[in-house]
Amino acid sequence: MSTAHATAQPSSRPKAPSALDHASARTTGAFYLALAVAGGLGFLVVRPMLADADPLTTLTQLREREILARTLIGLEMALVAFQVLAALWFFRLFRAVDAFAAGAIAVLGVLNAVAIMGSAAATATSLEAALGTAGGDAGSPQLLLALSEHFWGVGNLFFGLWLVPMGVCVLRSGTMPRLLGRLLVVGGAGYVLSGFVTYLWPDASVVPELLVVPATVGEVWILGYLLVRGAGRVSG
Repeated sequence: MSTAHATAQPSSRPKAPSALDHASARTTGAFYLALAVAGGLGFLVVRPMLADADPLTTLTQLREREILARTLIGLEMALVAFQVLAALWFFRLFRAVDAFAAGAIAVLGVLNAVAIMGSAAATATSLEAALGTAGGDAGSPQLLLALSEHFWGVGNLFFGLWLVPMGVCVLRSGTMPRLLGRLLVVGGAGYVLSGFVTYLWPDASVVPELLVVPATVGEVWILGYLLVRGAGRVSG
């Protein structure tokens, strides 16, 4: 019998993700969930209970709700920690797919964490000013809370930008839905654009909200996918 063709040729089919890949994916998803919870509670729930358009009302609320204000600071500090951890684990998850894009996720994620750290510092200083104010000077606490909010606003650039390489990695992974990758890229671009619209076209308040819809859908999708499916499955 001829053995000319007995040697097996290497398969070009991609290998299925390893157990380590799935473990890294689920850890990444857990960190992403933690940062989403910390950010949502802090920015959407607690902050509106302290900040008001009237400086005197803001001053009063900071004084009377000191524990709530310190909770906000703690939530923002937790968000910083989870944002950094998520950025590092995204790099670990995707570095074999595209090292440059994975590195971009890590760098941009850390830069976003730095912006939120600035917000936490401004919030802490605002509380300190409110508690140390003997008279009715409400200007400083109000200004510092406004600075804190603008750290979030400008930091949206980094948050939007980190979604773009994330989407690229999903597209190139071969194991995750391509529609998810496209949605993250488009959503990231929309997030960046929303930041510019917010400051350059302040009267168009509805436009930034619409621009971040694809990003929100993409984030929820990849978060759930990482937690439930891990690194995904090779099709075929």
